[in-house]
Amino acid sequence: MDPAGGMDAEVDWQGGAIFRPVRTGNAFEETVQRILEAVKLGVFGYGDRLPPERALAARLGVSRETLREALHSLQAADCVESRRGRYGGTFVTYRLPAPDLGELARAVRDMGTELEDALTYRLVLETGAAEQAARRELTAEQRERFTRHLTDLEQAPPEEYRRLDSRFHLAIAELTGSPSLAAGVAESRMRLNDLLNAIPVLSRNIEHSAAQHRAMAEAILTGDIPTARRATEEHLEATAALLRGFLG
Repeated sequence: MDPAGGMDAEVDWQGGAIFRPVRTGNAFEETVQRILEAVKLGVFGYGDRLPPERALAARLGVSRETLREALHSLQAADCVESRRGRYGGTFVTYRLPAPDLGELARAVRDMGTELEDALTYRLVLETGAAEQAARRELTAEQRERFTRHLTDLEQAPPEEYRRLDSRFHLAIAELTGSPSLAAGVAESRMRLNDLLNAIPVLSRNIEHSAAQHRAMAEAILTGDIPTARRATEEHLEATAALLRGFLG
């Protein structure tokens, strides 16, 4: 924790999953979108400090003026706050909403027939990401960071579980070394984000997920490609089944 009372998020934020360069002429809108995605996907949680303006603007490929306009708008929406002084910066004040079955039903109605497509897309992308991550020679720093993500998730209180679960899955995508694949995983997670966050945190399901997450992590860290793919597929199919159960 930093002396200002917030957290500096332990995340490879330059890896490409979230803060990829803005590509359209709508620089302001896309900058707001990128930052909100990072917050809603759990890359940066409540109290975390966002990267310095100079570095973040360079990563997004926008001017510091555009970035500041985006941050001011997010501050007006109570998603972030700016603090001055030696330990100042921009800190996240957004909190994920509590699980809500009514919200789940609304999100499902909004998705319509896209739900099964989104689940299939996620399955293909994330199993492929786990397989590729297991293929790579990871550095000691990458191993340490990834292990820390797993530990944080295993020790998460119920109100933090969904955010840290999202961060764990994005961390696997970052390990692939492919910005395009990492961005695809982030995109697929955003399509399902409202649904996943609206699922009640069930202790029995968390126990199953914990075993699956550990199997995924151990397979990736030991380079066991078939097990990495199989464990990820099992985990994602279980999540999809839980979703369908609440929807049915």
